[in-house]
Amino acid sequence: MCGDVAKRVLVVEDNELNLKLFCDLLRAHGFETEGVRDGREAAMRARAFRPDLLITDIQLPHMSGYDLIAQVRGDLMLRDMPILAVTAYASRADEERIRAAGANAYVSKPIALAAFVAQVNALLPTSEEPQGGPPAAL
Repeated sequence: MCGDVAKRVLVVEDNELNLKLFCDLLRAHGFETEGVRDGREAAMRARAFRPDLLITDIQLPHMSGYDLIAQVRGDLMLRDMPILAVTAYASRADEERIRAAGANAYVSKPIALAAFVAQVNALLPTSEEPQGGPPAAL
């Protein structure tokens, strides 16, 4: 395939409907996605899939999103990958805890579709030349 390579997003969400919604929405916006329902599999899948972004629910069975974020941040291969946390809880304390765990950003459920896509795009700058500003000197 020629042209732009789609950015890859790994979505970790135990709720099947939310997982499908996130993946379908991202695919509709040109992203390549892979979904994982169990946080215990997420780091292994991330190493194989090599995503440009990890989106994780905070409330996961077996392993919390906080634990997953800590695992990713401790992994030499994955630690620089941006992480977007998704949570039904969005108090000031929750936001601080999510950011302290190592997430770059978070969105609260139920998600606003446009805000969700905007947050994903903000965490995944395009590899194209920046718009505006002077051209780079040669």
